[in-house]
Amino acid sequence: MSKFKHSVWGLCLLAVSLTVLSEDQSLNEDVALSKDLTKEQKQQRRIIALAPHIVESLYQIGAGAQIIGTTDHADYPAAAENILRVGNYARLQIEKIIQLKPDLVIAWRTGNPADDLERLEKYGLNVIYSDPRKLADVASELLMLGKVTGREEMAEKYAHEYLDKLNKISSTYRNQAPISVFYELWARPIRTVAKNAWLQQQIELCGGANPFAKATDDYPSVGLEQVLVTLPQVVIQPDPHSADSPDGLNWRQWRHIPAVQHDFIFHPNPDKTHRMTGRMLDEVVIMCEQIHTARQFYLGQKAQNK
Repeated sequence: MSKFKHSVWGLCLLAVSLTVLSEDQSLNEDVALSKDLTKEQKQQRRIIALAPHIVESLYQIGAGAQIIGTTDHADYPAAAENILRVGNYARLQIEKIIQLKPDLVIAWRTGNPADDLERLEKYGLNVIYSDPRKLADVASELLMLGKVTGREEMAEKYAHEYLDKLNKISSTYRNQAPISVFYELWARPIRTVAKNAWLQQQIELCGGANPFAKATDDYPSVGLEQVLVTLPQVVIQPDPHSADSPDGLNWRQWRHIPAVQHDFIFHPNPDKTHRMTGRMLDEVVIMCEQIHTARQFYLGQKAQNK
């Protein structure tokens, strides 16, 4: 499975598997924090990180060297590519994980197979969960990872920087004129974003108006005609090769769409926008700037037509 397809699959799993944090998780976190451990002992914990965003965040706070196992597609930073693989989005290699004797397993509650996670807990492994749902949760995740690895100072630094950047983006675009934005998450069948979806939150942060925002699912399938009649002013197509692929969509064949007429089809980097890490905002800044360029064009066009 390609990195792009994997990232889309992970987002869809996030939507269909969202659950309320349980009392058991709180107990696991209490064990993981292990208040009787010194800072130095926490910094020596051998960790299995079961998602790319967890690996990336651990490296960000200086705990990357503690990771002894991870899943497929954990490829950032470059050093992460050398970590032993112990599973993928569909299945974890339980025996291999047990043999590694980790001090701590950090799992993605909505992105790892639930039955495998239950087995890890039954085998007595110390499992805690990453569970980001809102853009601001990236900061909370950093703080949690800092506590369990004894790297609170670095975690607090990056968490504050992240929230400052998030608030700056929000204040920049919060009161801007709305602009119609269609997000092509998947081409055939066409799948987009809505409601509480990770990418929907990014569109809203940029002041975009998604015509499918109120769909019943976070990642709904929609028909081509449903999209065309909305006349989107911007089309976001994160897979830059979609237009050239037999299974992709070339929006430029529908010239009546404003986004096509005025060349407002954008291709943000899904390795950043689809992951719940600090790098995500770097790409969102670019996406917001592109959307704002389109907004200014349409506002200027509207002023000329008065």
